Amino acid sequence: MANPDTYDVVIVGFGIAGVTAALEAAQAGAKVLVLDRGYGGGASGLSGGVVYAGGGTAHQRAAGIEDTPEEMFRYLKQEIAAVVSDETLRRFCETSAASLAWLESKGAKFSGPLCPYKTSYPCDKWYLYYSGNEKAWPFSQYARPAPRGHRMVAKGLSSGHDLLAALMKSAEAEGIEFRPLSRVSRLLFDDKGRVTGVSYRGVELTGTVGRRHKQLTTWGGKFGNWFPRLGKQLTHRADVLWDSRSAESEVHGKSVIMAAGGFVFNPEMHAQYAFGAFKDIRPLGTVGDDGTGIHLGESAGGVRDHMDRMTAWRFLTPPSKLVEGVAVGMSGRRIANEDLYGATFTEIFIREHEARGWLILDSQQWAVARSQIIDQTEAFQRAQAYYLFSKGHVKAATLDELASKTEVGLAELRATLDAYNAGIKSGEGDPHHKAAEVCSLVEEAPYYAINIAIKNSPLYPCSGLTLGGLRVNEDTGELLDDKGNSIPGIYAAGRSAVGVCSNNYISGLSLADGVFSGRRAGRHAAMAAEAESSPGLATSS
Repeated sequence: MANPDTYDVVIVGFGIAGVTAALEAAQAGAKVLVLDRGYGGGASGLSGGVVYAGGGTAHQRAAGIEDTPEEMFRYLKQEIAAVVSDETLRRFCETSAASLAWLESKGAKFSGPLCPYKTSYPCDKWYLYYSGNEKAWPFSQYARPAPRGHRMVAKGLSSGHDLLAALMKSAEAEGIEFRPLSRVSRLLFDDKGRVTGVSYRGVELTGTVGRRHKQLTTWGGKFGNWFPRLGKQLTHRADVLWDSRSAESEVHGKSVIMAAGGFVFNPEMHAQYAFGAFKDIRPLGTVGDDGTGIHLGESAGGVRDHMDRMTAWRFLTPPSKLVEGVAVGMSGRRIANEDLYGATFTEIFIREHEARGWLILDSQQWAVARSQIIDQTEAFQRAQAYYLFSKGHVKAATLDELASKTEVGLAELRATLDAYNAGIKSGEGDPHHKAAEVCSLVEEAPYYAINIAIKNSPLYPCSGLTLGGLRVNEDTGELLDDKGNSIPGIYAAGRSAVGVCSNNYISGLSLADGVFSGRRAGRHAAMAAEAESSPGLATSS
């Protein structure tokens, strides 16, 4: 009789990569077990629920948007900088629309209409938007711009939560076994060195203790991204409950998939790889993003890569009018065209300006931006906007006074604004190529300056996450060793793996890559398990 704790596929982590891997494997006939240190959802469940998809999705077509896989490929090729092969990127783009439809078949819900203004995250009446650099120079020179940010239909910041809840519900309906509160500590190997399962410490908390633990975990995760000290305290109290009742167990599987997130919540690893102001970003994710998946993969011979790649966001919108201002470093020199995606702008800001600078606006821009707050923001964005318009700025009657208050170099500031205004007046356009539709003159006193320095405050944080992970076979999702050979029986997906979004980040690409890499690993792991049960079957994809 078969051991009941033996599975075809064991998955570590139940975020977007883990749940899609589980669904794909189960659909292929595999017996699947998922272990998660929390209650499932991971960082994906705390996200904005945006999936980057294009090439002609149903919602693009409904909004009258023309897009093709080739245009999507040409754009993303500029973003990813060859972090994956052209063949893999093409496959990602060519399957994108079908992948979004697959998510909808599992309970996800996406829609339009197209958001009519530039924003870092659309409010509830808009669910399709330009979520990256598609319309910004120089990216707009390589491909026809198209909106590809598909936000899960939900209220406020529950989009990520609702997306993962829908997928987890589908996983339950598929008969996928899920064991929450299970922390994997090591991989199990046979005498030939092949992975055969995992050892983990788990617990089943019920009654008052269970409700208390879930409450502490939930609030610890939510507060952890905005009020780290409070989040850490709540999480610690939950850990004390878990630790007092948990016990060691083992489970065996023909294949193991690491889908345990990144390492932004591992202070030592973060400090080791971060440079400049990336050391000061506010970690975005969950305490599970502590590098466990990467370390486990390395124990099987896997190799980490792109670990120094991180992302952080100093978004200048919403309100959308703010992007019409001019962002300068402390010298007064222009940082970049302000319509760049927040992560792209921030990397230039950190590398070239030591993450210190100001967004300069005139009275007309300021007044319009203030009037946009109610219609263009959700709750967390609204709190940030009110902070910026009340205490997070300085005001001056002249540019001389503004330079004095901000300690920005006056001569360079004047030259920067003169060049910007002259380009608009002459019709030649912004010298830094900001799109004409988001350009307006900065010349009507009084002047305003928002401090955009990378420093963390509860109402104006600069959050970020890690992008590197384990090298994988781009056809199968199997880990690669230091010689580039596939390691049978062990896979990585999502933030635990190097993937499409491991060089640069734009909104929605992380979830989209989680789906792409999760399904790839789940599909191949199921095929490998079937081949092991029936020798002679091919496992190549």
